[in-house]
Amino acid sequence: MKQAIVIRNDLKMEKGKIAAQASHASISAFLEAEKKKSDAWLKQGMKKIVLKVDSEKELLSMCRNAKAENLPCVIITDAGLTQVEPGTVTALGIGPDNDAIIDKVTSKLKLL
Repeated sequence: MKQAIVIRNDLKMEKGKIAAQASHASISAFLEAEKKKSDAWLKQGMKKIVLKVDSEKELLSMCRNAKAENLPCVIITDAGLTQVEPGTVTALGIGPDNDAIIDKVTSKLKLL
């Protein structure tokens, strides 16, 4: 079991902002997961990977692909209080779910 966090690299967010957006994505996707899977993920140490994409279009495509695999996924939209404009899509949380299914969707992405 693992979770994938996908960050938009093209926004050039600072490290703290990326950490906040990744946290939003992780918790939001976790809350969407089936209880059985989220419980297993918690017991196994909450494994996650953080990946990057270069555009909003690519991030939204990843979300569509995750949904096609019936993975829990959540798009994060920023409030715009600091580094980006209000409503900017910043991140995507996928899972927790089976490693192989998440890898099927995310395997072509590079680590952040």
